Amino acid sequence: MPDSVLGGPACLLHFDDEAAIARATAEAAGLAPAQVERHRFPDGELRLRLPAALPPRVVLWRGLHQPNEKLVELLIAARAARELGARHLTLVAPYLAYMRQDMAFNPGEAVSQRIVGGFLGTLFDAVITMDPHLHRIERLDEAIPLRHAIALSGAPLLADFIAGRRPQALLIGPDEESLQWVAQAAQRHGWDHAVCRKTRHGDHEVDIALPVGLDVHGRAVVLMDDVASSGQTLVRAAQLLRAAGAASIDVAVTHALFAEGAVRRVREAGVREIWSTDCIAHASNAVSIVPTVAGTLRELAARPD
Repeated sequence: MPDSVLGGPACLLHFDDEAAIARATAEAAGLAPAQVERHRFPDGELRLRLPAALPPRVVLWRGLHQPNEKLVELLIAARAARELGARHLTLVAPYLAYMRQDMAFNPGEAVSQRIVGGFLGTLFDAVITMDPHLHRIERLDEAIPLRHAIALSGAPLLADFIAGRRPQALLIGPDEESLQWVAQAAQRHGWDHAVCRKTRHGDHEVDIALPVGLDVHGRAVVLMDDVASSGQTLVRAAQLLRAAGAASIDVAVTHALFAEGAVRRVREAGVREIWSTDCIAHASNAVSIVPTVAGTLRELAARPD
């Protein structure tokens, strides 16, 4: 049974599958961790159990990869937390789902970014995430209508890690949308950078063109992006880079979604190492977001509501 934390410090609620990173963040941020108990009934419905009483400030940690059921968890947990004493509720979602569809590409399509962002805005007073996939908007508060909609970036963290492994790296983004992360990381260490041009023909079919006029021969290339899912874009980019004579090809991503078989395909394309942050637990995790998120939580707690 979850313990009561009424009257104690601000607490951080988490689910069992994210206990390690959530508890590490709680310790770094000076929060009391508490696990949300989760039970699934035979018909698929969920029962959640929170501590019997909560302090006024509560943080809820829930990464939104494989998001559909987790959005229901957030609805139940957030409403219950309010009933149990929480007056200020912060969501930490290291990966924020449904941000890619930011416009209707065909008549009748739902703009999921606006819908899911609005939903989260009704549940929480603040949202913290890492590298949300914002393409046609610049700020997270345009998708989640909150005063404290905070988008952190894994690019500086990955850049510092890369500097220790490939000090003369050439950073290349697999498509135009990756420029925001690639440029930020390259500027941090004074590296050359460029992005490929991508044409997508479906979820698993893409055409890639290397940057015009860029000589990659003999260079240590790092392909960098916010997220890797099917891996097809990285595969095609790596194949072209290998054919163009790159000395080495590595991959660095904030969110290692990697569908089944994606890592194998990426490595078969010539990629030596894959590095990711621990936003999503994966074998490629090389960089921790804990210090960055904990620092942000401390700063947020120090601000007036």
